[in-house]
Amino acid sequence: MKASLKKICASLGADGLVALWLGVWWVCNLVQAGFSELANDEAYYHMFAENLAWGYFDHPPMTALLIWLGEHLFGGELGVRFFFTVLQPLYLYILWRIIRPADADRGDAALYVVLSAATLMLQLYGFIAVPDGPLMMTAALFLLTFKWFSEKRRWGWLWMGIAMALMAYSKYHGALVVLFALAANPRLLLRPALYVSGAVAVLLLVPHFMWQYEHDWASFAYHLAGRNSVFRPGYVAEYLLNLLVVFNPFFVPLYVRAWIAVKPQDAVGRALKFLPVAFIVFFLITTFRGYVQPQWVIVAVFGLLYTLFTYARRHPRTRRYLMRAGWVTIALVALVRLEMIFNPLGIRFEVFDNRTSYGRIAEIAAGRPVVFRHGYAVAAKYAFYTGAEAYCQPNVRYRTHQWQFRDDDSRFTGREVLVETPYDPSDTTGRVHSVVLPNGKRFTWLDDPHFHPTRLVDISFTGLPGRVAAGDTLRLSLRIANPYPFRIELGGDRSLVMLWKHGRFRVEEFDTGERFIIPAEEEIVRDVEFVVPAQLAGADFDAGFALRREGYTNWFNGKPLRTEVIAQ
Repeated sequence: MKASLKKICASLGADGLVALWLGVWWVCNLVQAGFSELANDEAYYHMFAENLAWGYFDHPPMTALLIWLGEHLFGGELGVRFFFTVLQPLYLYILWRIIRPADADRGDAALYVVLSAATLMLQLYGFIAVPDGPLMMTAALFLLTFKWFSEKRRWGWLWMGIAMALMAYSKYHGALVVLFALAANPRLLLRPALYVSGAVAVLLLVPHFMWQYEHDWASFAYHLAGRNSVFRPGYVAEYLLNLLVVFNPFFVPLYVRAWIAVKPQDAVGRALKFLPVAFIVFFLITTFRGYVQPQWVIVAVFGLLYTLFTYARRHPRTRRYLMRAGWVTIALVALVRLEMIFNPLGIRFEVFDNRTSYGRIAEIAAGRPVVFRHGYAVAAKYAFYTGAEAYCQPNVRYRTHQWQFRDDDSRFTGREVLVETPYDPSDTTGRVHSVVLPNGKRFTWLDDPHFHPTRLVDISFTGLPGRVAAGDTLRLSLRIANPYPFRIELGGDRSLVMLWKHGRFRVEEFDTGERFIIPAEEEIVRDVEFVVPAQLAGADFDAGFALRREGYTNWFNGKPLRTEVIAQ
């Protein structure tokens, strides 16, 4: 058999050899997908797939669709990840066909596969179920159709329009791929067919735009403003350090040399060369408004592989170094992959100890639903590994998420539930309980014998100017609509608070002291006076109201209004 395999390999040309080794890589990813536990975000996206839609709070629908399809073939982690493992060999083969020289030989095929396999970013995102896999696949299709379009092939504009729509349905970063490819080839902006291609993409995206409209453009608001935070120098340093790691520190100096040396002669080559610099600089700038995750620049991998491969195949010394460093990297990656499956080092991380940890919570819950505090992915992971009922409360001190579009908490009305609450070692009431889970995390909860949510209560108000001064007395008129079939009494442990939120993490909360009853399924009007505290001066805020209950989290009940607070 061994001799037979050698004979087959010896008979293959460059294209066949690339396909063969990408197939071997796919089998490795398939094994990894089936035997590694889910990361937090994967469980969150699995929750998306439970209700297919044209959009979701964080992302477009492609990830949910692929998970849904995989689960109809397999169960468990493999079902969640199956189609994501399929995508990687496909998009790497497409890239090979784009950048493949006319005189490519078996040595070129080996160089390309080793460079790809030694790129750490590709190793991780070759099997986990996150939007970056579909983005890479559709970006590769876009680059291929962009090549056709630039060469004025028949129907190239149509296929490029479809590819752009598929990118948008995969991840919103796809818009950057289009913009940067055109920026590298400004002459293409003069071609009318480009705008027809764009019209095709927009037409195909109408269902997604309709979903966004029906959900107040939630995704766009979140990605354009909701992720904003204060500037921290550590964000810049960590971003640059992450890039050094995920692109392989053995290769980074040669990436720079290759990028300078390679002079592409066609449109797709210019686009590929421009992508790494454009993505890296763009997200470097965004570190000034918050934390940047390293995978956001993953499409830059295409340009880095193109320039490094093109350069190295012409320089034997560089090729030898890359092949040796690449094999060393692949060997180290193999050890990490084994750790992810068997965890012989006993590392505590989100891909380990999920069944035992969430099983422990399920034992405590004993069939009761669990309402998690702010771990939107943790709630999804609990549901995945136990099959039990769960919900995650939107938390104004963290962020909102896809759970806000689900009414699981309404189904828990009147039932006894476990509510995750902050850990307080000084608590002596006996109302709060706590346990350390096998994954090392602490789970703290209280029992609510008659759960009554207030999340859907809508509080709209008037009387807030666009600018106020510290010390001003605001006279606000509140219109409060209760959609629930039970009345809500404000007093005791439930109160009406005014929230002032600046950026992503600063939240100031003030109890209005109001005490009244909101009748079931009715709307009431209430006037409230509020004195603007001095501590708010010097910043702008989203201000609004919420129904707060001790031990629970909340978001705004209704839409907040924007205002600026100045000093008196």
